[in-house]
Amino acid sequence: MPTVPSGSVQAPPPAQVRALAPDLARGVMLLLIALAHAPTFVSHADLGPSALNSVSQFLKVLVADNLARTMFVFLFGYGLGRLAAGRFAQGGDWPSVRKLLRRRGFWLLVIGFLHATLLVPIDIVATYGLALLIMAPMVRARDSVLLWTTAISFVPATAIVAWTTVRAHAAAAAGHPESLPSLMKDDFAGQLLLHLMLWPAKVPGMVLLVVPGIAIGIWAARRRIIDEPELHVVLLRRVTVSFLALAVAGRLPMTLISAGVWTTGSTWLPAIAHTIAGYAGGIGLAAAMGLIAVKIGGDRGRLTTALVALGQRSLSFYLFQSVVFVALFYPFALDLADAMGSAAAHAIGVAVWSLSIVLADWMRRAGHRGPCEIALRRLSR
Repeated sequence: MPTVPSGSVQAPPPAQVRALAPDLARGVMLLLIALAHAPTFVSHADLGPSALNSVSQFLKVLVADNLARTMFVFLFGYGLGRLAAGRFAQGGDWPSVRKLLRRRGFWLLVIGFLHATLLVPIDIVATYGLALLIMAPMVRARDSVLLWTTAISFVPATAIVAWTTVRAHAAAAAGHPESLPSLMKDDFAGQLLLHLMLWPAKVPGMVLLVVPGIAIGIWAARRRIIDEPELHVVLLRRVTVSFLALAVAGRLPMTLISAGVWTTGSTWLPAIAHTIAGYAGGIGLAAAMGLIAVKIGGDRGRLTTALVALGQRSLSFYLFQSVVFVALFYPFALDLADAMGSAAAHAIGVAVWSLSIVLADWMRRAGHRGPCEIALRRLSR
Protein backbone atom coordinates (compact mmCIF):
# COMPACT_ATOMS: atom_id res chain seq x y z
CA MET A 1 0.00 0.00 0.00
CA PRO A 2 1.32 3.49 -0.82
CA THR A 3 1.97 5.86 2.00
CA VAL A 4 -0.54 8.70 1.90
CA PRO A 5 0.49 11.91 3.67
CA SER A 6 -1.22 12.28 7.02
CA GLY A 7 -2.27 15.83 6.29
CA SER A 8 -4.14 14.94 3.12
CA VAL A 9 -7.53 13.48 2.43
CA GLN A 10 -7.31 10.43 0.22
CA ALA A 11 -9.71 10.74 -2.70
CA PRO A 12 -11.45 7.97 -4.56
CA PRO A 13 -10.08 6.99 -7.95
CA PRO A 14 -10.64 9.70 -10.54
CA ALA A 15 -13.95 9.47 -12.34
CA GLN A 16 -14.06 8.66 -16.01
CA VAL A 17 -16.03 11.82 -16.75
CA ARG A 18 -14.39 15.11 -15.81
CA ALA A 19 -16.18 17.27 -13.27
CA LEU A 20 -18.12 20.11 -14.85
CA ALA A 21 -17.44 23.03 -12.49
CA PRO A 22 -13.61 23.35 -12.69
CA ASP A 23 -13.57 23.34 -16.50
CA LEU A 24 -16.56 25.67 -16.69
CA ALA A 25 -14.78 28.03 -14.29
CA ARG A 26 -11.61 27.98 -16.41
CA GLY A 27 -13.61 28.78 -19.54
CA VAL A 28 -15.23 31.82 -17.89
CA MET A 29 -11.90 32.82 -16.35
CA LEU A 30 -10.39 33.31 -19.81
CA LEU A 31 -12.96 36.04 -20.49
CA LEU A 32 -11.85 37.93 -17.37
CA ILE A 33 -8.23 37.57 -18.43
CA ALA A 34 -9.02 38.95 -21.89
CA LEU A 35 -10.85 41.91 -20.33
CA ALA A 36 -7.94 42.60 -17.98
CA HIS A 37 -5.24 42.34 -20.64
CA ALA A 38 -6.70 43.77 -23.85
CA PRO A 39 -6.77 47.48 -22.81
CA THR A 40 -3.10 47.34 -21.77
CA PHE A 41 -2.15 47.06 -25.45
CA VAL A 42 -3.60 50.45 -26.48
CA SER A 43 -1.72 53.73 -26.23
CA HIS A 44 -4.68 56.03 -25.57
CA ALA A 45 -7.49 54.51 -23.50
CA ASP A 46 -9.73 57.53 -24.12
CA LEU A 47 -9.60 57.31 -27.91
CA GLY A 48 -13.07 56.92 -29.39
CA PRO A 49 -16.53 57.38 -27.80
CA SER A 50 -15.94 58.77 -24.32
CA ALA A 51 -19.07 57.23 -22.79
CA LEU A 52 -18.17 53.74 -24.00
CA ASN A 53 -14.58 54.13 -22.84
CA SER A 54 -15.73 55.26 -19.39
CA VAL A 55 -18.06 52.28 -19.03
CA SER A 56 -15.32 49.99 -20.31
CA GLN A 57 -12.74 51.24 -17.83
CA PHE A 58 -15.27 51.15 -15.00
CA LEU A 59 -16.09 47.49 -15.68
CA LYS A 60 -12.42 46.57 -16.09
CA VAL A 61 -11.45 47.92 -12.69
CA LEU A 62 -14.56 46.48 -11.04
CA VAL A 63 -14.65 42.93 -12.44
CA ALA A 64 -11.27 42.13 -13.99
CA ASP A 65 -8.23 43.86 -12.45
CA ASN A 66 -6.63 41.72 -9.71
CA LEU A 67 -9.67 39.44 -9.74
CA ALA A 68 -9.05 37.37 -12.85
CA ARG A 69 -5.61 36.45 -11.53
CA THR A 70 -7.04 35.27 -8.19
CA MET A 71 -9.53 32.99 -9.92
CA PHE A 72 -6.75 31.69 -12.18
CA VAL A 73 -4.43 31.02 -9.22
CA PHE A 74 -7.12 29.37 -7.10
CA LEU A 75 -8.02 27.02 -9.95
CA PHE A 76 -4.33 26.25 -10.49
CA GLY A 77 -3.93 25.27 -6.83
CA TYR A 78 -7.14 23.27 -7.01
CA GLY A 79 -5.84 21.41 -10.05
CA LEU A 80 -2.57 20.59 -8.27
CA GLY A 81 -4.47 19.19 -5.33
CA ARG A 82 -6.64 17.00 -7.55
CA LEU A 83 -3.62 15.85 -9.58
CA ALA A 84 -1.75 14.75 -6.45
CA ALA A 85 -4.84 13.09 -4.94
CA GLY A 86 -5.43 11.19 -8.17
CA ARG A 87 -1.85 9.89 -8.26
CA PHE A 88 -2.02 8.79 -4.62
CA ALA A 89 -5.32 7.03 -5.31
CA GLN A 90 -3.72 5.19 -8.23
CA GLY A 91 -1.03 3.80 -5.93
CA GLY A 92 1.67 6.40 -6.34
CA ASP A 93 3.99 7.21 -3.44
CA TRP A 94 5.24 10.62 -2.41
CA PRO A 95 8.62 10.48 -4.22
CA SER A 96 6.90 9.72 -7.54
CA VAL A 97 4.28 12.43 -7.02
CA ARG A 98 6.97 14.94 -6.03
CA LYS A 99 8.94 14.17 -9.20
CA LEU A 100 5.81 14.64 -11.30
CA LEU A 101 5.02 17.99 -9.69
CA ARG A 102 8.57 19.26 -10.03
CA ARG A 103 8.79 18.20 -13.67
CA ARG A 104 5.52 19.98 -14.31
CA GLY A 105 6.77 23.05 -12.49
CA PHE A 106 9.97 23.07 -14.55
CA TRP A 107 8.12 22.83 -17.85
CA LEU A 108 5.60 25.46 -16.83
CA LEU A 109 8.59 27.70 -16.11
CA VAL A 110 9.94 26.99 -19.61
CA ILE A 111 6.57 27.58 -21.29
CA GLY A 112 6.13 30.80 -19.35
CA PHE A 113 9.62 31.96 -20.29
CA LEU A 114 8.88 31.38 -23.98
CA HIS A 115 5.53 33.14 -23.63
CA ALA A 116 6.96 36.18 -21.86
CA THR A 117 9.93 36.58 -24.20
CA LEU A 118 8.47 35.64 -27.58
CA LEU A 119 5.01 37.13 -27.05
CA VAL A 120 3.99 39.44 -24.18
CA PRO A 121 5.62 40.29 -20.81
CA ILE A 122 2.43 39.77 -18.77
CA ASP A 123 2.86 36.05 -18.24
CA ILE A 124 1.62 34.11 -15.21
CA VAL A 125 2.62 30.60 -16.36
CA ALA A 126 6.30 30.93 -15.40
CA THR A 127 5.21 32.21 -12.00
CA TYR A 128 3.15 29.05 -11.56
CA GLY A 129 6.12 26.96 -12.56
CA LEU A 130 8.49 28.56 -10.07
CA ALA A 131 5.84 28.51 -7.35
CA LEU A 132 5.25 24.81 -7.97
CA LEU A 133 8.95 24.02 -7.75
CA ILE A 134 8.99 25.73 -4.36
CA MET A 135 5.58 24.63 -3.08
CA ALA A 136 5.38 21.00 -4.28
CA PRO A 137 5.53 19.69 -0.67
CA MET A 138 2.37 21.68 0.13
CA VAL A 139 0.20 19.04 -1.53
CA ARG A 140 0.92 16.75 1.44
CA ALA A 141 1.01 19.39 4.17
CA ARG A 142 -1.52 19.39 6.99
CA ASP A 143 -4.66 21.47 6.55
CA SER A 144 -3.47 23.82 9.28
CA VAL A 145 -0.24 24.45 7.38
CA LEU A 146 -2.16 25.28 4.21
CA LEU A 147 -4.47 27.68 6.02
CA TRP A 148 -1.64 29.39 7.91
CA THR A 149 0.35 29.67 4.68
CA THR A 150 -2.65 31.33 3.06
CA ALA A 151 -3.10 33.76 5.94
CA ILE A 152 0.56 34.71 6.38
CA SER A 153 1.34 35.14 2.67
CA PHE A 154 -1.87 37.07 2.14
CA VAL A 155 -0.52 40.13 3.99
CA PRO A 156 2.59 40.85 1.86
CA ALA A 157 0.80 39.75 -1.32
CA THR A 158 -1.96 42.27 -0.64
CA ALA A 159 0.57 45.01 0.09
CA ILE A 160 2.44 44.38 -3.16
CA VAL A 161 -0.68 44.39 -5.34
CA ALA A 162 -2.05 47.47 -3.57
CA TRP A 163 1.24 49.27 -4.16
CA THR A 164 1.11 48.50 -7.89
CA THR A 165 -2.48 49.80 -7.96
CA VAL A 166 -1.50 53.05 -6.23
CA ARG A 167 1.46 53.46 -8.58
CA ALA A 168 -0.67 52.82 -11.67
CA HIS A 169 -3.31 55.30 -10.54
CA ALA A 170 -0.68 57.98 -9.84
CA ALA A 171 0.85 57.45 -13.27
CA ALA A 172 -2.55 57.71 -14.97
CA ALA A 173 -3.42 60.86 -12.99
CA ALA A 174 -0.12 62.40 -14.13
CA GLY A 175 -1.01 61.70 -17.76
CA HIS A 176 1.43 58.82 -18.18
CA PRO A 177 -0.67 55.67 -17.84
CA GLU A 178 1.20 52.40 -17.53
CA SER A 179 0.62 50.39 -20.70
CA LEU A 180 2.51 48.01 -22.93
CA PRO A 181 2.89 50.38 -25.93
CA SER A 182 5.60 52.23 -24.01
CA LEU A 183 7.60 48.98 -24.12
CA MET A 184 6.87 48.11 -27.75
CA LYS A 185 9.75 48.08 -30.21
CA ASP A 186 9.59 48.50 -33.97
CA ASP A 187 11.13 45.12 -34.72
CA PHE A 188 10.80 41.66 -33.26
CA ALA A 189 14.51 41.36 -32.43
CA GLY A 190 14.42 44.50 -30.33
CA GLN A 191 11.25 43.34 -28.62
CA LEU A 192 12.77 39.96 -27.84
CA LEU A 193 15.88 41.56 -26.34
CA LEU A 194 13.77 43.83 -24.13
CA HIS A 195 11.64 40.92 -22.92
CA LEU A 196 14.75 38.91 -22.13
CA MET A 197 16.00 41.78 -19.98
CA LEU A 198 12.67 42.22 -18.17
CA TRP A 199 11.86 38.58 -17.47
CA PRO A 200 14.38 37.71 -14.70
CA ALA A 201 13.17 40.55 -12.49
CA LYS A 202 9.47 39.86 -12.94
CA VAL A 203 9.01 36.18 -12.12
CA PRO A 204 10.54 35.90 -8.61
CA GLY A 205 8.61 38.95 -7.42
CA MET A 206 5.34 37.51 -8.72
CA VAL A 207 5.65 34.21 -6.85
CA LEU A 208 4.56 35.66 -3.52
CA LEU A 209 1.36 36.94 -5.12
CA VAL A 210 0.18 33.45 -6.04
CA VAL A 211 1.00 31.63 -2.79
CA PRO A 212 -2.30 32.41 -0.98
CA GLY A 213 -4.46 31.27 -3.91
CA ILE A 214 -2.46 28.10 -4.51
CA ALA A 215 -2.54 27.08 -0.84
CA ILE A 216 -6.28 27.61 -0.41
CA GLY A 217 -6.88 25.92 -3.76
CA ILE A 218 -5.06 22.79 -2.56
CA TRP A 219 -7.12 22.86 0.64
CA ALA A 220 -10.38 23.08 -1.35
CA ALA A 221 -9.26 20.29 -3.70
CA ARG A 222 -8.88 17.85 -0.80
CA ARG A 223 -12.59 18.24 -0.15
CA ARG A 224 -13.54 18.07 -3.85
CA ILE A 225 -15.62 21.19 -3.26
CA ILE A 226 -16.08 22.09 -6.92
CA ASP A 227 -15.58 18.55 -8.25
CA GLU A 228 -18.62 17.41 -6.27
CA PRO A 229 -20.53 20.68 -5.79
CA GLU A 230 -23.82 18.89 -5.13
CA LEU A 231 -22.34 17.76 -1.79
CA HIS A 232 -21.30 21.30 -0.82
CA VAL A 233 -24.24 23.44 -1.94
CA VAL A 234 -24.65 25.25 1.38
CA LEU A 235 -20.96 26.14 1.57
CA LEU A 236 -20.83 27.18 -2.08
CA ARG A 237 -23.91 29.35 -1.69
CA ARG A 238 -22.50 31.09 1.37
CA VAL A 239 -19.12 31.69 -0.28
CA THR A 240 -20.70 32.90 -3.52
CA VAL A 241 -23.05 35.40 -1.88
CA SER A 242 -20.69 36.71 0.80
CA PHE A 243 -17.52 36.82 -1.28
CA LEU A 244 -19.12 38.41 -4.34
CA ALA A 245 -20.87 40.97 -2.15
CA LEU A 246 -17.53 41.76 -0.52
CA ALA A 247 -15.94 41.97 -3.97
CA VAL A 248 -18.41 44.58 -5.20
CA ALA A 249 -18.34 46.63 -1.99
CA GLY A 250 -14.57 46.52 -1.62
CA ARG A 251 -13.74 47.19 -5.24
CA LEU A 252 -16.23 49.99 -5.84
CA PRO A 253 -14.23 52.82 -4.16
CA MET A 254 -11.12 52.27 -6.31
CA THR A 255 -13.33 51.84 -9.34
CA LEU A 256 -15.01 55.20 -8.69
CA ILE A 257 -11.62 56.85 -8.14
CA SER A 258 -10.25 55.41 -11.39
CA ALA A 259 -13.35 56.65 -13.22
CA GLY A 260 -12.84 60.16 -11.82
CA VAL A 261 -16.18 60.09 -10.01
CA TRP A 262 -14.62 60.26 -6.55
CA THR A 263 -11.44 61.94 -5.35
CA THR A 264 -9.45 61.30 -2.20
CA GLY A 265 -6.14 62.44 -0.80
CA SER A 266 -4.61 59.00 -0.64
CA THR A 267 -5.53 55.92 -2.65
CA TRP A 268 -3.83 53.44 -0.33
CA LEU A 269 -6.92 52.34 1.62
CA PRO A 270 -9.10 52.01 -1.51
CA ALA A 271 -6.28 50.08 -3.21
CA ILE A 272 -5.94 47.68 -0.26
CA ALA A 273 -9.71 47.17 -0.20
CA HIS A 274 -9.71 46.62 -3.96
CA THR A 275 -6.99 43.98 -3.64
CA ILE A 276 -8.58 42.08 -0.74
CA ALA A 277 -11.94 42.17 -2.50
CA GLY A 278 -10.25 40.88 -5.65
CA TYR A 279 -9.13 37.76 -3.80
CA ALA A 280 -12.67 37.32 -2.50
CA GLY A 281 -14.19 37.88 -5.93
CA GLY A 282 -11.98 35.33 -7.65
CA ILE A 283 -12.86 32.61 -5.15
CA GLY A 284 -16.50 33.70 -5.12
CA LEU A 285 -16.73 33.31 -8.89
CA ALA A 286 -15.19 29.83 -8.69
CA ALA A 287 -17.81 28.93 -6.06
CA ALA A 288 -20.55 30.34 -8.29
CA MET A 289 -19.41 28.02 -11.07
CA GLY A 290 -19.97 25.13 -8.66
CA LEU A 291 -23.56 26.24 -8.06
CA ILE A 292 -24.12 26.64 -11.79
CA ALA A 293 -22.78 23.13 -12.33
CA VAL A 294 -25.31 21.80 -9.81
CA LYS A 295 -28.09 23.66 -11.63
CA ILE A 296 -27.01 22.29 -15.02
CA GLY A 297 -26.51 18.75 -13.79
CA GLY A 298 -26.21 16.32 -16.69
CA ASP A 299 -28.25 18.46 -19.07
CA ARG A 300 -25.43 20.33 -20.82
CA GLY A 301 -26.39 22.59 -23.68
CA ARG A 302 -24.21 23.57 -26.62
CA LEU A 303 -22.82 26.68 -24.92
CA THR A 304 -21.97 24.83 -21.71
CA THR A 305 -20.29 22.05 -23.67
CA ALA A 306 -18.24 24.59 -25.66
CA LEU A 307 -17.25 26.51 -22.52
CA VAL A 308 -16.13 23.29 -20.87
CA ALA A 309 -14.09 22.43 -23.96
CA LEU A 310 -12.41 25.83 -23.62
CA GLY A 311 -11.73 25.25 -19.93
CA GLN A 312 -10.14 21.90 -20.69
CA ARG A 313 -7.72 23.72 -23.02
CA SER A 314 -7.24 26.83 -20.89
CA LEU A 315 -3.43 26.90 -21.12
CA SER A 316 -3.48 26.70 -24.91
CA PHE A 317 -6.08 29.44 -25.23
CA TYR A 318 -4.43 31.64 -22.62
CA LEU A 319 -1.39 31.65 -24.91
CA PHE A 320 -3.67 32.03 -27.96
CA GLN A 321 -4.89 35.36 -26.57
CA SER A 322 -1.32 36.63 -26.50
CA VAL A 323 -0.68 35.49 -30.08
CA VAL A 324 -3.71 37.46 -31.26
CA PHE A 325 -2.82 40.55 -29.24
CA VAL A 326 0.73 40.57 -30.61
CA ALA A 327 -0.59 40.20 -34.15
CA LEU A 328 -3.02 43.08 -33.70
CA PHE A 329 -1.13 45.62 -31.63
CA TYR A 330 2.65 45.34 -32.01
CA PRO A 331 4.49 47.69 -34.41
CA PHE A 332 6.06 44.82 -36.36
CA ALA A 333 2.56 43.34 -36.92
CA LEU A 334 -0.71 45.24 -37.60
CA ASP A 335 0.29 48.11 -35.27
CA LEU A 336 -3.20 48.99 -33.98
CA ALA A 337 -2.09 50.22 -30.55
CA ASP A 338 -2.72 53.85 -31.54
CA ALA A 339 -5.93 53.15 -33.43
CA MET A 340 -8.41 52.46 -30.62
CA GLY A 341 -9.37 53.15 -27.03
CA SER A 342 -10.29 50.93 -24.14
CA ALA A 343 -13.82 50.16 -25.30
CA ALA A 344 -12.64 48.90 -28.67
CA ALA A 345 -9.86 46.92 -26.99
CA HIS A 346 -12.41 45.29 -24.71
CA ALA A 347 -14.54 44.44 -27.73
CA ILE A 348 -11.51 42.72 -29.25
CA GLY A 349 -10.94 40.86 -25.98
CA VAL A 350 -14.52 39.57 -26.01
CA ALA A 351 -14.16 38.65 -29.69
CA VAL A 352 -10.96 36.70 -29.03
CA TRP A 353 -12.65 34.85 -26.17
CA SER A 354 -15.68 34.08 -28.35
CA LEU A 355 -13.42 32.79 -31.12
CA SER A 356 -11.64 30.67 -28.53
CA ILE A 357 -14.95 29.03 -27.59
CA VAL A 358 -15.65 28.19 -31.23
CA LEU A 359 -12.16 26.80 -31.80
CA ALA A 360 -12.17 24.80 -28.55
CA ASP A 361 -15.52 23.25 -29.41
CA TRP A 362 -14.24 22.36 -32.88
CA MET A 363 -11.22 20.70 -31.27
CA ARG A 364 -13.53 18.79 -28.94
CA ARG A 365 -15.63 17.49 -31.82
CA ALA A 366 -12.50 16.58 -33.76
CA GLY A 367 -11.04 14.75 -30.76
CA HIS A 368 -8.05 17.08 -30.33
CA ARG A 369 -6.71 18.09 -26.94
CA GLY A 370 -5.05 21.46 -26.50
CA PRO A 371 -1.51 21.44 -27.93
CA CYS A 372 0.00 22.99 -24.82
CA GLU A 373 -1.84 20.54 -22.57
CA ILE A 374 -0.51 17.65 -24.65
CA ALA A 375 3.05 19.00 -24.55
CA LEU A 376 2.95 19.64 -20.80
CA ARG A 377 1.59 16.17 -20.04
CA ARG A 378 4.19 14.43 -22.23
CA LEU A 379 7.09 16.48 -20.93
CA SER A 380 6.04 15.97 -17.30
CA ARG A 381 5.89 12.19 -17.44
